[in-house]
Amino acid sequence: MDLTHCPQASLPEFAFIGRSNVGKSTLLNRIAEKRDLARVSDTPGFTKTINFFTLNRRLRLVDLPGYGFAKASQEERTRYAEMIEDYLLKRQAMECVFVLVDSSIPPQAVDLDFVQWIGRASRPFAIVFTKADKAKGNKAVTHVEQFMAALSEWFEDLPQIFTTSAKSQQGVRELQQLIEDATTQAEASNGHSR
Repeated sequence: MDLTHCPQASLPEFAFIGRSNVGKSTLLNRIAEKRDLARVSDTPGFTKTINFFTLNRRLRLVDLPGYGFAKASQEERTRYAEMIEDYLLKRQAMECVFVLVDSSIPPQAVDLDFVQWIGRASRPFAIVFTKADKAKGNKAVTHVEQFMAALSEWFEDLPQIFTTSAKSQQGVRELQQLIEDATTQAEASNGHSR
């Protein structure tokens, strides 16, 4: 799907992206408070298009294909990358992109590379550390600290971060609040037209 096939950019949009199998669909369902909004799959790389979910006719949650999916062909990976880049760089309605990072494992180069890219592109973003409940002991905290330490070498001002668990709902309310506040602000400054 390219931008010409996307819905009219008439509502504030909040995009979600991350490595395949990072828990994106589950988190989207928690934020929307709809169990089957985004299809949850055990198959990495399941999301292959840009999916838009309109909530209360006020905003859209946007489910972007995952990056770093090794089993996809080079041609597919290139197509996904172009589609994602097109959306993230050109979509006027996008208020924020949430970059999902699995906190149950050590920092991955593909995640750090993507965050560095989105930072260089000067697009608004926040980092959402997922699966906080899956790591043993303090491992999740350690992984988050390691990730942010790596980012501090590239960013003067570090992005806002959230630590979440779809199981315990940790961090979900804070994400909902950020989305609500940004939507209200967009409505106040732009109305519903862009």
